[in-house]
Amino acid sequence: MAAPARPAATPRPHKPWAPKHVRVTRAAQEHAHADEIVRRCEALGCDDIELLKVDRITGVKGETERETYARAKATLAVVVSPDSARKLDPIPPSADWRVDLARGCPAHCQYCYLAGSLSGPPITRVYADLDRILANLDAYVGQGHVTSTSQARAHEGTTFEASCYTDPLGIEPATGSLAAAIAYVGTHSFPGPVQLRATTKFADVDPLLDLPHHGRTRLRFSLSPWPRYEGGTDPVGARVAALGTLASAGWPVGVTLAPIIPDGGWEVAYASLLEDVAAAVPADADLTIECITHRFTPGSRETLETWYPASKLEMDPEQRKEKRGKFGSVKHVYPNDVMDHLRSTITDQIEEQLPQARVLYWT
Repeated sequence: MAAPARPAATPRPHKPWAPKHVRVTRAAQEHAHADEIVRRCEALGCDDIELLKVDRITGVKGETERETYARAKATLAVVVSPDSARKLDPIPPSADWRVDLARGCPAHCQYCYLAGSLSGPPITRVYADLDRILANLDAYVGQGHVTSTSQARAHEGTTFEASCYTDPLGIEPATGSLAAAIAYVGTHSFPGPVQLRATTKFADVDPLLDLPHHGRTRLRFSLSPWPRYEGGTDPVGARVAALGTLASAGWPVGVTLAPIIPDGGWEVAYASLLEDVAAAVPADADLTIECITHRFTPGSRETLETWYPASKLEMDPEQRKEKRGKFGSVKHVYPNDVMDHLRSTITDQIEEQLPQARVLYWT
């Protein structure tokens, strides 16, 4: 298969995602941020907004799995974070701690990282108690073991990853949570150096440009030369342009090459993608790169085959190697020879095209 053609002009971001259905739980209504979310959803044209008298979200299940999926993906639930979300977990190799602003994503990626991880229909749940979530960060400053104690990355400070279970920029038009978090982290007096981290497949960064980030937020753009696997996201060219916009404005930025997939012509495809990044980003930009190869679990494969039955994405356990976690969990990753070839080729391409970038990890 030939490498994808490079666009003649920079694609623009798609129209901002607007939920068709918004449900605000009783507990969420006690928090001011819920009012902001409702205001934003009304401005986006959503006319199905319900203030619930209970804390359960119902009415999502359709007559078929496909109907349930479609309705869930169009629903934004405004809820209060569970206690477990405020007891932060380490998130190696990305960051010291995972901090959740929401759970769920409106995109339709055929390799979705959330498949099999979140229970029930794939509703996007945004947390109304954002002030409580952010105020909780102080207690974790200086306590991590990924960047806080790493000689190579200690200058990043204590890092908080905000995109493990959502794409915060993708839902930002409806929530405002990412902008609020950036402003808080940028201006709050923490007991030590910190950095907020988020990864996105979206590109509308203009509303963020004037925020007082003070270098404490690194926004990374998930890039892949295989747009056929990434439904409902902004074009890769628009993401590269947004990366360049933030970098030129002095923001710390990053590229997340994910998921790395050795489809036909992949060597040329990734070289072309990195060439586009090099053309968009100033040579003195504070740029990091994270490399994540495609993998899946038995549970995620089962879910994804239900969501995307026509997908051509290879998810054959017979072509993979099993990788077991410390608690016995199984992931199917590429075999050693494929992984080694991917790593050596793409690492060489990064060194050639983006010598100023810091590669944080390969997984």
